[in-house]
Amino acid sequence: MFLTGFALKDRQTREALALWAIRLLGGSFLLVMAALVLYLAVQGAGAISWEFLTQFPRDSMTAGGIWPAIVGTFGLAVGSMVVSIPLGFGAAIYLAEYARPGPLLTAVRLGVNNLAGVPSVVFGLFGLAIFVTFFGFGRSLLSGCLTLGILTLPTVTAAAEESLRQTPASFREAALALGANRWQAIRQVVLPAALPGMLTGAILALGRAAGETAPIIFTASAALTLDEPESIFSEVMALPTHIFNLATNGAHIEATRPQQFGTCLTLVALVLGLSLFALILRARLRKGRKW
Repeated sequence: MFLTGFALKDRQTREALALWAIRLLGGSFLLVMAALVLYLAVQGAGAISWEFLTQFPRDSMTAGGIWPAIVGTFGLAVGSMVVSIPLGFGAAIYLAEYARPGPLLTAVRLGVNNLAGVPSVVFGLFGLAIFVTFFGFGRSLLSGCLTLGILTLPTVTAAAEESLRQTPASFREAALALGANRWQAIRQVVLPAALPGMLTGAILALGRAAGETAPIIFTASAALTLDEPESIFSEVMALPTHIFNLATNGAHIEATRPQQFGTCLTLVALVLGLSLFALILRARLRKGRKW
């Protein structure tokens, strides 16, 4: 009895230590994120104004605002989701519900996982070769959206497939027992149950698409535009590339320092805003509410 009680106490102590270690790691992550946001807020808050957010750049981007970059970033992020969500969800449904186990399925999953680790500059060169040059879309909003959509496709696909696989098999069996065919069971029972989890991958992909620099340098971004995009074939400014241009503009680096931090703060706020909207949508779907 004594040895049993000692072993039980020792196991409880190890579990408590492991729990505190996990809490410490989680708290460290939150502290790092809070420190980063606080630093950007302190450095960039002075540059934020109504003029800065709504005007066009002027005087070699040392004055004026970043309105075209905000519009371009929003368009690229949303456009990439228009591309990646249907393709990613469709691929996930096939992999989770229709594909048979075997070498082909293993190869497809391996390819999806490997694509998630490919550097973004490679996707940028791919977009330049295929969308800009081969299809003749030029450096445009359309080329940027297609490139970012392909870049975020592995994240969306993997998260959606995992969410579908976590849906209990009893849901499918009950729908089939009531006379539904396979597609009806997936569309009316499985997808509504898995959709909140599938949106998690879309939220992660949305944040990445809004913050990518290398792909849109090759496919969509202009250093400076004095007009809003007129169509999907127009070049656009974007916040990530605008930050890059400000930080590497040798003659005016110090003069544009406030604009650099102000643009960084705006980009973080935009990504957080888009992610918050997606999180609210996911929470409402989990509760079965409608808009």
